[in-house]
Amino acid sequence: MSKHISTFTPDLGRRQLLSAAIALPVAMAGQHVSAATLGAAHTAEAESAELQALYQAAIREGGKLVVYAGGDTAQQQDATKAAFVKRFPGIDIQIIVDYSKIHDVRIDNQIARGAAVPDVVQLQTLQNFPRWKKEGHLLAFKPAGFAGLHPQFRDADGAWQAIGVLAFSLMYDVAGVGTDAPRSPQDLADPKWKGKIASSYPQDDDATLFLFKQYAQAYGWDWVGKLATQDIQFARGTHTPREAISAKRALIGTGGSGSLTAADAPVRWAVAEGHPFMAWGQRAAILKRARNVNAAKLYMAWQISRERQSTYYNGWSVRTDVQPAGNLKPVWEYANAHVNEFPEFMADRALVERWRQTFVMYLGDVQGPPSPGVLGLQPGLERL
Repeated sequence: MSKHISTFTPDLGRRQLLSAAIALPVAMAGQHVSAATLGAAHTAEAESAELQALYQAAIREGGKLVVYAGGDTAQQQDATKAAFVKRFPGIDIQIIVDYSKIHDVRIDNQIARGAAVPDVVQLQTLQNFPRWKKEGHLLAFKPAGFAGLHPQFRDADGAWQAIGVLAFSLMYDVAGVGTDAPRSPQDLADPKWKGKIASSYPQDDDATLFLFKQYAQAYGWDWVGKLATQDIQFARGTHTPREAISAKRALIGTGGSGSLTAADAPVRWAVAEGHPFMAWGQRAAILKRARNVNAAKLYMAWQISRERQSTYYNGWSVRTDVQPAGNLKPVWEYANAHVNEFPEFMADRALVERWRQTFVMYLGDVQGPPSPGVLGLQPGLERL
């Protein structure tokens, strides 16, 4: 295992960024361009130069990267890995997926033993990032695109940043429900859907818990009582509602992600106007003791770059200067997404636990093994 620590800093790329900034107006001479267009072009050039400089530094450093990512299955980050490797060949990237609530305590334990494995952590447990910053475990880094991030999706000092918008809502089998599609999550308690609903456990996943909290507050406890009689197919992992619908085991699902831009998909993910759903920015950070600092910076810069954010699967972006796809509004403009409230909820662990146990009373305990498997104390160590 290499003990080489790169001395690369953002200053290494500034000469290239300056050159790009000088060259751009010359290249556009004689063309009429708006200030916004010029600013976007400057940003794109600066990001491209930074990515190239970081890529070269990462290769010199050894070309390795370990990411601990929150998720539900081992394969859930395969597309991200493939896109990164295609963009930056020669970087040996591992993305190890586990529930965020397991990864975070795993990281704490590794730090306590002086044996942290990941270079980058990206998790749903948003409350950990301010704490890790305060405890001095995070490396501050502001990529070239940092200023484009919505203030809700970045730490002012660069200790962490959100790399993508995730959102949970209702979904249904378009062909299966026909003209009787649910109008809102409130319809989940309708007796006609008994035995035909799938959901991730709100008692198991904090984002699903927050979603069900919004449902309870919007529709009342009598509604929750009716929901408890619906013979819902609960399962571990937020991928499971869509999986159940696709396999024709259910017609409706909730507690899973999707996109409003996929209007012709056989499983339609939907948000009803005036009814709750939830969205958040998945936070990521570089550990201060990262072995592969430059590769970690490359990954963080790439994740929030315009080129990456413009192709995000659900159409939303963490950046204010990237237009959402499909005529969507920026996610923070949807009041019923509760973008600001979810981080506050996650930070109040006593409140989280009260809501969790409340749903245990109504819906029972979590059943089944963890969908990512049991990864142990230091997954990824064997390849360092």
